[in-house]
Amino acid sequence: MTTIGIGLIGMGWMGQVHARSYSLARQRFPEADLKARLVICSDNVPERAENARDRLGFELATARWQDVIEHPAVRIVNIAAPNNLHVEIVEAAAAAGKHIFCEKPVGRNPAETARIECMGRQAGVLTFVGFNYRWAPMVLHAKQLIHEGALGELTQYRGRFFSMYGSDPMGLLSWRFDREIAGYGVLGDIMAHVTDMALYLCGGVKRLVSNSHTFIRERPLPIPGKGTHYSRGAPEDPKGPVSNEDYVGALVEFENGARGTFEASRSIFGPKNQMAFELNGTKGALNWDFERMNELALYLPGDDGRRDGYMRLVGGDQYPFHGNFNPGDGSGLGYEDMKVIEAFHFLKAVSEGIPPAPNFADALKVAETHAAMIRSWQSGTWENVDSLRRD
Repeated sequence: MTTIGIGLIGMGWMGQVHARSYSLARQRFPEADLKARLVICSDNVPERAENARDRLGFELATARWQDVIEHPAVRIVNIAAPNNLHVEIVEAAAAAGKHIFCEKPVGRNPAETARIECMGRQAGVLTFVGFNYRWAPMVLHAKQLIHEGALGELTQYRGRFFSMYGSDPMGLLSWRFDREIAGYGVLGDIMAHVTDMALYLCGGVKRLVSNSHTFIRERPLPIPGKGTHYSRGAPEDPKGPVSNEDYVGALVEFENGARGTFEASRSIFGPKNQMAFELNGTKGALNWDFERMNELALYLPGDDGRRDGYMRLVGGDQYPFHGNFNPGDGSGLGYEDMKVIEAFHFLKAVSEGIPPAPNFADALKVAETHAAMIRSWQSGTWENVDSLRRD
């Protein structure tokens, strides 16, 4: 049995998801003979750190993130803290030779992500990023079909992430709405998933034209340490300004010649949590929607025209990793199951010393695409996607 010590920084909702995922990885993947040891967690709200220690099984809790990095039993530093802390934490973890799991978007802006990627690469540590939608079994099946050439040459891609978490004007002004702490708004928060998925399935982007907008310009102020970005205030509560964008859209041209669109909104009214894509090729097409994550719509018509229509594939243990959770067709997986698959892959990579994906280099590719979007907001024209890699 290989045991890997985990130190987790940031014990809000996402930090708790990560902690549970590490614990469940051994149960869901017993054949790997891997075990995560939850050594220490930290949060700037001491009560939240102590609560995580008590409920989630950490050996220690602290209010100082530095204690996590300094602990000799910690091999993986897992960062689920607000974005403004990522550079400092990654710098310290890389200098200490710790392997690093950082939640997207890694940096508050493309330049920070480039700096962070450089730190990890020069330190020679393994890095990993929480682009968890890659790990849905039906997405993995879609990737296999594309790799095998079942869809032919890819021609069109439409990716989107529509979430209502910011649609209520009384939704609290959490750090996600603060440019100083979060950096960009939906660009980093949920467009990062759209862009990563497109790069994963369809390849790199050559050029694009983009726009952004903020629909709700002020929100009620939160109480530190309480609630999440889904919490709600009251009309009489004091308010503060929203300093980043609610919406981003882009028209893109891929390096392989395919064309497409990316779109993300946190203030849209209707879709609850629609991370979705549609992909067309010269031989077939497919589409997937996280709100129905255990289904894949697949169009692979035969020459005789008798199967000329979309098929609805339903999740089952014939698809990647589904059987680690449920043995039968139609027994669905959920959000945290994707995070368990994600945690398992990083544990396995650290155990074997093999660089995993998605890593900081993949996050940099996303950041380079986003840098072109930002330039397009300013220029109002098409912009090329350029390298931001630092030496």
